[in-house]
Amino acid sequence: MRGVLAYLVSPGAVSSRRAGWVLTATRYTSGAVFLASGAGKFVNHASEASSFQTYGLPWPNLFTDAIGVLELVGGLLLAAGLATRLVAVLLAGDMVGAIVVSGLLRGETVSLTLAPALLMATVVLVVLGPGRVSLDAQLLARSSRDRRRTARLAPSSGER
Repeated sequence: MRGVLAYLVSPGAVSSRRAGWVLTATRYTSGAVFLASGAGKFVNHASEASSFQTYGLPWPNLFTDAIGVLELVGGLLLAAGLATRLVAVLLAGDMVGAIVVSGLLRGETVSLTLAPALLMATVVLVVLGPGRVSLDAQLLARSSRDRRRTARLAPSSGER
């Protein structure tokens, strides 16, 4: 379990390569789409809750709020590159739900076009990491510097 958690919070080896810029662009773009979609759940709450009710979901108002918070906060975190892999896992689950519930079962176009594209983007971010410019990478670099500094300051076994 510790290994899975460490993986989910690490920026990934690809992040420091040229391909890391593509990941950064993917993260920014998908973050913006999730942010807009999440905000839409609150701006058009009645319409969104009505859609959730037609999908047969229990407590459509609660689902609308929960998915709205996930997409809004998740979009912000993706754009910032903070907890990218963990957030991407949650948003990938959101997209699987959208594809199945409103896409395959209801035939809604957006859930058969945009949702699969966002699912692919989130899976790529889970597997490869957040890209070159992210808070995840900055926090890891700071943590590594602090550990090296602490190791240099610690007395060696002969000095004790």
